Amino acid sequence: MVEYSKGYVYELMDQGGPTDNREPYFKEAVDEMMRARTLCAKANQAMPDDPSYVGYLEELFGRKLDDVRILTPFTCDFGGGRVKFGKSVFINHSAILSASGGIEFGDNVQVAPGARIATINHDFNARHSIYTYGKVTIKKNAWIGMNVTICPGVTIGEYAVIGAGAVVTKDIPDYAVAVGSPAKVIKMLDPSEQQE
Repeated sequence: MVEYSKGYVYELMDQGGPTDNREPYFKEAVDEMMRARTLCAKANQAMPDDPSYVGYLEELFGRKLDDVRILTPFTCDFGGGRVKFGKSVFINHSAILSASGGIEFGDNVQVAPGARIATINHDFNARHSIYTYGKVTIKKNAWIGMNVTICPGVTIGEYAVIGAGAVVTKDIPDYAVAVGSPAKVIKMLDPSEQQE
């Protein structure tokens, strides 16, 4: 039997995969998903005005969230180093982060209620066991509207605005406003008018 080093599954995820859930190395990912789901469930059971819920999210992400605000209910299937936050990030309620492929939020990113971010995909043929991955990057001062879906491998540019209900399948440039399914750029913002 092949011996796999700790963290091997994450190396594969960072390379875009593929991973195979039948292989022994995948158990590390399964264990992390259970840890993440349990901590999110505990956070979501606390009353919204009970600040103790933040402690569960800090345990999930392995960092203090003094400069990050996340409202519950909140769902994220991987913690640790799979999600990175800049300063002053705000994630409104009912967000779902499928974070195995990695998600990075830049400074001052705002995420509206009901956003979904996916970083994993299934192989078309071996869809029950083989997965591929694509990191999602949301650059500084971007604004993600209500019920937006962001697909694996997408980068949202600085100061970009993604309109409510959009499905983002391709990169969105800096200062762009994108709407629709699939999301298309409908106008560009004036960089000189944007504020931090």
